[in-house]
Amino acid sequence: MFGIFLGLVVLMALAYLGWSIIWVAPIAAGVVALTGGLDLLEAYKDTYMGGFVAFAKDWFPVFMLGAIFGKLMENTGMARSVAVAFTKLIGTQRAILGVLVSAAVLTYGGVSLFVVVFAVYPLALSLFREANISRKLIPATVALGAFTFTMTALPGSPQIQNLIPMEYFQTDAMAAPVMGVIAAIIMGGGGYFYLRWREKKLVAQGEVFTEPKEKKEIEQPDTTPNFFLSLLPLLTVLLTLNLLNWDVVTALISGIVLIMLLNVTMFKKFIPSMNSGAAGSVIAIINTSAAVGFGTVVREVPGFANLTQLLMGIKGNPLISEAIAVNVLAGATGSASGGMGIALEALGSKYYEIAMNTGISPEAFHRVASLSSGGLDALPHNGAVLTLFAITGMTHKDSYKDIFVVAVLIPVISVAFVILLNTIGIL
Repeated sequence: MFGIFLGLVVLMALAYLGWSIIWVAPIAAGVVALTGGLDLLEAYKDTYMGGFVAFAKDWFPVFMLGAIFGKLMENTGMARSVAVAFTKLIGTQRAILGVLVSAAVLTYGGVSLFVVVFAVYPLALSLFREANISRKLIPATVALGAFTFTMTALPGSPQIQNLIPMEYFQTDAMAAPVMGVIAAIIMGGGGYFYLRWREKKLVAQGEVFTEPKEKKEIEQPDTTPNFFLSLLPLLTVLLTLNLLNWDVVTALISGIVLIMLLNVTMFKKFIPSMNSGAAGSVIAIINTSAAVGFGTVVREVPGFANLTQLLMGIKGNPLISEAIAVNVLAGATGSASGGMGIALEALGSKYYEIAMNTGISPEAFHRVASLSSGGLDALPHNGAVLTLFAITGMTHKDSYKDIFVVAVLIPVISVAFVILLNTIGIL
């Protein structure tokens, strides 16, 4: 067991330093293999790569199509059209709510988190300027809309963090809807009221909007498509996935085809957008597969039986041990999907067996796994957090405290609350 924890420390430390998990994960897996008595070369070529390839085989189509869908939404201007419409509807006097809702709608519609950041930031800058709110709150506002409840809590979300548990618990994207909605209300409502409180506090301290020293120009489309037409691809993905029960691959393809049909006059942008989305998806799937490969090696060492016994021995509801395992591993990897992939690859079958032998439904295990992946993942070394700072021109010192509250602390509280409701029999 010491080797497993040592491997996790290596993984977390090197990831925190900004080193790519693509080569850090095999090193950490090597530490686990050596201390666990496995043959190093065999552990890498067979065990590690077996887990790596199996995950890529199952999920690459979703990663690729999701990235292409998001890139087409971005480059045709549809993502911006949706964001602009919602911010206008809510108004500049509620700048934080406008940015939050815009980011949430895009994410829930299937647009990737990274694309959402690019689409929403220019609008956030404009709204915060008009409302005279400090730019320090922009990263946390975008993070609340894109990195929390729409990613992990709202039932039916096409984000990968809501889809991965389906394979392990034989569930669908709508798993445990009441549990998910309650957690979403806690995350969205709690985060929004916290940010409004911070806004008032900063104003009282004399901190208001200041122009960025280095203006980061983000290229915008020449024309903005009609809002209602722009909304159609998002609704198509959601409805075909959840109401028609189409496979997520088919649902994403239907969204992609609709974007192209509605923007046929922009056909010259299609190939570059699809190339860019496909290329970006390769890095995303390899990062997550690398983390899953690490989990596969962990599962093979003798100490894993002791670790399993330790986690399963946590008193009370077994959802508690699942939440701890996913949260810790998501924090170690700095990745929601990567940490959940490790945890479920190693322990998913155990939790499914528990679900079959107790009164706790597999859907509850699905939702808790998804919710827990969106807690400690947003620690300072998280890739999405780093991208958010790079785009907004802010720093960890400026804004990370607020991101921690809305994207780490409140999501962890929401998981604890829904597990408590499950334990006392309300859910």
